[in-house]
Amino acid sequence: MRTLVYSDVHGNLPAFEKMLKAEEAYENYICLGDLVNYGPWSTECVELAISLSGSNIIMGNHEEAFINGYYPGENALVKEFFSVTYPGFNAIEKIKKFKEKIILNNFVCRHTILDQYIYPDTDVELRYDCLIGHSHHQFEYKNNGYILYNAGSVGQNRKYIDIINYLVYDWDKKCIKMKAMPYDIKPLINEMKNRGYSDNCIAYYQSKKRANLI
Repeated sequence: MRTLVYSDVHGNLPAFEKMLKAEEAYENYICLGDLVNYGPWSTECVELAISLSGSNIIMGNHEEAFINGYYPGENALVKEFFSVTYPGFNAIEKIKKFKEKIILNNFVCRHTILDQYIYPDTDVELRYDCLIGHSHHQFEYKNNGYILYNAGSVGQNRKYIDIINYLVYDWDKKCIKMKAMPYDIKPLINEMKNRGYSDNCIAYYQSKKRANLI
């Protein structure tokens, strides 16, 4: 049996759909949060995640922002994204049911730990094995006899914007595999233009590094 673990789709439906098409026939799925905001398809991504067989979904900070009706951070650009994505979102009651954490065998799955962004060079004392997202960087980290995997981001990879990252947990081998695949980001940017995103928001995606593997 295998479990597909993914995070930070951020309204990027084309990337989400490509990952699911490539990784068919999983017994269950775990989303580590942040299905919404940034991309144009927040509602569609929530609906698709919920529809998956054996789907378990953790609430990310962007789901919390949608529930509260405002983005609490100081980043002006994120607030610009929120001003476009939030008004048309119509799945509030559904995201209220998302969980704080999920247990996957010996792993505790959360959106993040210590309420912070965890990067490959972050010095953190682990107290249990965990799977997280939030920082949009995929990596493995060992400390204090425990292991942490960051799933990275499906829809907004901070290293290469046109790469999808996710994890696969193999129940028979009791191991995690970090996976990646390229996707075409042009449909995302075109839809942002169609929906009236600001020049700043569009420039954010256009300026990011690309692996250009397609």
